[in-house]
Amino acid sequence: MNYMNKLLDGVKVDWTVLGNDNFVEISNKGRKPVKASLRIPGEIPYYGANNIQDYVEGYTHNGEFLLIAEDGSASLENYSIQYTKGKFWANNHVHVIGAKKGLNLRFLFHYLRIFNFIPFLSGGGRAKLTKSKLVGIPIPIPPEEIQEKIARILNSFTNITTELTKELKARKQQYSYYREQLFSFKQSETEWKSLNEIGEFQRGKRFVRTDMISEGVPCIHYGEMYTHYKTWADKTKSFVSEELVENKNLRVAEKGDVVIVAAGETIEDIGKGTAWLGNEGVVTHDACFSYKSPLNSKYVAYFTRTKHFHDQIRRHIRSGKISAINANGLGKAKIPMSSKEEQERIVSILDKFDILTNSISEGLPKEIELRQKQYEYYRDMLLTFPNDNLEE
Repeated sequence: MNYMNKLLDGVKVDWTVLGNDNFVEISNKGRKPVKASLRIPGEIPYYGANNIQDYVEGYTHNGEFLLIAEDGSASLENYSIQYTKGKFWANNHVHVIGAKKGLNLRFLFHYLRIFNFIPFLSGGGRAKLTKSKLVGIPIPIPPEEIQEKIARILNSFTNITTELTKELKARKQQYSYYREQLFSFKQSETEWKSLNEIGEFQRGKRFVRTDMISEGVPCIHYGEMYTHYKTWADKTKSFVSEELVENKNLRVAEKGDVVIVAAGETIEDIGKGTAWLGNEGVVTHDACFSYKSPLNSKYVAYFTRTKHFHDQIRRHIRSGKISAINANGLGKAKIPMSSKEEQERIVSILDKFDILTNSISEGLPKEIELRQKQYEYYRDMLLTFPNDNLEE
């Protein structure tokens, strides 16, 4: 029998509800909503139903508490639970929960993160967890020393994940910084030319998501540029049939071209490019352009993700419900004409950052994913208790 099984072997678990004031203190008194325009900027976290919304002066509570969303999406099985310690401001969209002697708050935090709140919610699309329902939520009460051990084990996993997430954020900031710096050539150092001067754009042709299949001719839909593709790709997520390509005369980007997204709801993401490195051509959507030039395609793709590039094209983006840019607007942006060797050097440096921050098989994201799965495995193991003695 391993340590985890021994920890719970023969342990008596009592059950009660969140409304039991012998164990739980509901500290909703003092919650105070403040419109964003009226908040005084400061260093105190301002909590709403979905985590920290702002940082303000003043506070409504001071201590160790759990914040349980009072309203939110009824489709979420794991309702929003936040742990906080110290001074904070709570608005009227969170229940503020404290623990008394006999209940470890961190233990309760981990337990509630796997609790299914849906049967306790009322309302429609934006469901509500009223106090009258909140107080009836069942919670297990194993011996305090067991609660502390479980909390300590699970805390160790969340602490590791938190540190890895902080490191990932720092690496992304570092990546962004060096990407900007590597393309910050002075006019005296290298010539700058517009994309129209040195290459050609080809707009894709329209196909819809229902045209996309699991195998066939590789294709890139513009929506996937936001959710799936990074700086380069040699395989696609989706495909279309050869018949569709022929019947609609769809357009194909070749190896070494850069696929650039040209429409979307978020202006900041428009213009981001992905170097296509696959051996066969890839069909592109009509909300994308493929760009062919003598420059290193990854060099161009990295450049399209800089602030310097986006600042140049921003004035040419037509804003609206769906914002868009045409080839002429993209082509006016100027890029530094570095030597072939310098382009390769810059790509090599940025590739290392890209792998570290974005790869799902290498680097920090994969490590965070593995640690999170490990936490969830042990959390489910340690917090699944028999409820045959659940109080009615």
